[in-house]
Amino acid sequence: MDDWLWMSACDLGRGIDAGEIEPVALTQAYLDAAGRHAHRDRIYTVLTPDRALAEAEASAHRARHGVRRGLLDGVPISWKDLFDSAGVATEAGSRLLEGRVPEADCDVLARATRAGLVCLGKTHMSELAFAGLGLNPAYRGTPEGATPPNVHDPACVPGGSSSGAAASTAFGVAAAGIGSDTGGSVRVPAAWNDLVGLKTTSGRLSLEGVVPLAETFDTVGPLCRSVEDCAYLLAAMEGGAVPDLSNATLQGARFLVLGKFAEDAAPEQARGFAFALEKLAEAGAQIETGHVPAIDPAMDLSPVLFAAEAYGIWRDAIEAAPEKMFDRVRDRFRGGADFSAPDYVAAWRKLRGLRKDWARTTAAYDAILLPTTANAPPEIARLMADADYYVAQNLLTLRNTRVGNLMGLSGLTLPTGVAAAGLMMLAPPMAEERLLRLGAAAEAALT
Repeated sequence: MDDWLWMSACDLGRGIDAGEIEPVALTQAYLDAAGRHAHRDRIYTVLTPDRALAEAEASAHRARHGVRRGLLDGVPISWKDLFDSAGVATEAGSRLLEGRVPEADCDVLARATRAGLVCLGKTHMSELAFAGLGLNPAYRGTPEGATPPNVHDPACVPGGSSSGAAASTAFGVAAAGIGSDTGGSVRVPAAWNDLVGLKTTSGRLSLEGVVPLAETFDTVGPLCRSVEDCAYLLAAMEGGAVPDLSNATLQGARFLVLGKFAEDAAPEQARGFAFALEKLAEAGAQIETGHVPAIDPAMDLSPVLFAAEAYGIWRDAIEAAPEKMFDRVRDRFRGGADFSAPDYVAAWRKLRGLRKDWARTTAAYDAILLPTTANAPPEIARLMADADYYVAQNLLTLRNTRVGNLMGLSGLTLPTGVAAAGLMMLAPPMAEERLLRLGAAAEAALT
């Protein structure tokens, strides 16, 4: 059974379909593994064994009668603690929401449950999702208490804000994790823990019942062991068809590398990116290096677009109890007060024009390529000791991924084979099917 813990979600589903894996036994194996894991309390905010086993029993019944609801029926996964789940605390990693217990599941969890997926529990995250490092000392009172470990070094941050979603998958205590991505919060932890992470286009998946950060940028996405898993989880949460990944190829694919965003990458990130480009080229991809002028002025708009909206949503709650927050996250929210309503409206008008410029400039390419992050996972102790280092590393961590959010794109990060170094592919809005096919072909080239 221990082998089950490291299989892809789709392979587990195929095992259930073949009668080789029993859903209740599978779910119990994950619950047992999570319960005895040395970092259980740093990964999960809560396990939900009663729900998980009831869902697994229902899945087992369907399997016995040949009426499975899909390939992932009976597969156990985790959920970031900003997805409402009925009767279970959903506090978004913040003491500001302490004791918040929703009455109903959020839309994407409800759809996933209807598809037969098993909910193992809720995972830790950056406070209110407004940090890319995954460090959360305020929620449980110690730096490590709500800061999941990095799979390569527990003394380093895992990336955020979907930190526990990544850790649950990377440490084998969930078959996959569901997270959210506003500025990189799926792709960063996926990259730093050698996972595949899908950033969906804003508006593709429902945000109903999801605790917001900045609703115009918030997106839902899976962190998985394979591109195939991402494709199936997208379909489950959307209630739609599974993207066709068969016969995916890089032959004739045309990619643009944003050279400016790769030039200053840390040594291991640069090595992983260079290796990935070499393998993609060997598989038949055409790769060019260049720059898209629209991105520089768009990046300059980040403070007003992200912070102003986030503070507008959370200002009253923050100012009612500011002492409950990690000061560096609180200060980042408060940065939104520096901008007026006219500033915010003008910034969005400008960004919409820049998105059109980006689309025109990149239309000839199948995807844009960047290192997922320019930096390696920093140490928890140094981040706690040095506020300036924390701020600089948080901004650098999210710099590359934020390109996709600003331009409203779909995005995918893949492991390169170099630890904590991801390859990011960005495609047009609502082009997840195309992106996943490219990702499947790239995954094959890299393994």
